[in-house]
Amino acid sequence: MLDQANYTPRLKAKFRDDIRAALKEEFSYKNAMQVPRLEKIVLNIGAGSEAVRDSKKAKSAADDLTKIAGQKAVITKAKKSIAGFRVREDMPLGAKVTLRGDRMYDFLDRFVTIALPRVRDFRGVKPSFDGYGNFAMGIKEHIVFPEINFDQVDEVWGMDVIIVTTAKTDAEAKALLKHFNMPFSS
Repeated sequence: MLDQANYTPRLKAKFRDDIRAALKEEFSYKNAMQVPRLEKIVLNIGAGSEAVRDSKKAKSAADDLTKIAGQKAVITKAKKSIAGFRVREDMPLGAKVTLRGDRMYDFLDRFVTIALPRVRDFRGVKPSFDGYGNFAMGIKEHIVFPEINFDQVDEVWGMDVIIVTTAKTDAEAKALLKHFNMPFSS
């Protein structure tokens, strides 16, 4: 049994002990508080047209996302009606979860070391930053996570992973994620 009181995620300890000092030296920060750090990780599954046909699909997506994140996912609903897509206001369309603190570091560790290597034809992650130091990527199949039992999956979902950092520039954010062993392709 894991002792929660004394548990520190591996990547959190690595950031505190090694990465912070390396980034401070690399970017010549005068203060340790200037060093960029992870703020949160947002996971999102959009059930899309499947959820329009069957309202239970959004619940299924939320259940799978809860298993992956280790934290209860929230069902996302349509803000407005769109007749062309047969979407009504407040119709459940997907699920999302925001991870912070220890759960965030645990998820990033599992994501980089277990899930990404299981992606078919994986050749690295394309650097996709927003100009403000935040990183976003999509995964075509959520079944790459070990928490998901492939035999019990009724639908294979794509999902978005957004990593929000306190970095001011994309270069700082990329350096931070590289220290966390994010396998960038170039």
